[in-house]
Amino acid sequence: MKIRTLAAAATMALAATTGAHAATVWSDNFDADARGLNAVPAGWTVANAGTVDVIGTGFFDEIPGNGNYIDLDGSNGVAGLLTRGASVGAGTYTATFSLGGNHRDGSTDLVTVNFGGSSQTFSVGPNDAFTTYSLTTAAAAGDLSLSFVDGRNGNIGALLDNVTVASAVPEPASAVLLGLGLAAVGMARRRRA
Repeated sequence: MKIRTLAAAATMALAATTGAHAATVWSDNFDADARGLNAVPAGWTVANAGTVDVIGTGFFDEIPGNGNYIDLDGSNGVAGLLTRGASVGAGTYTATFSLGGNHRDGSTDLVTVNFGGSSQTFSVGPNDAFTTYSLTTAAAAGDLSLSFVDGRNGNIGALLDNVTVASAVPEPASAVLLGLGLAAVGMARRRRA
């Protein structure tokens, strides 16, 4: 009976250690960036002949209490394509990000997010608070990019904050060590029997 109990405990412990945890590839809340119109946040690029604005506390702070964030339709009348990439290994990756309404002109924004081979368009109401969304993609080893673009032009766009890209990473070393320890205990018990 003791061996069955030990085996059941070992199986449950092994199952608990073979799970995965999220490993952050990169993360940005834009708080380290200087606020300004037609700005380019550190680590990002802006294309499409458009711009984005870094706004927040004390400077066009449309959703107070969130530090800095991005207005996806900068101040030159053309929404910029905001992109950031990273070199990654093959695997499954998830991007999480918060989108909020522009809080200024009553228009709904359509924000297209491209992440590796995945793409989705999000409808953001003019007075929406920041809401967290996610998008998952399978990637081959190499460059993985994440981009955001507001679907309308006009100097006032949806707001972006708290962007994170993470991968699922298995923990095989823990499972192997636990399995070896349990096997040794089992063999020692067997010799005594």
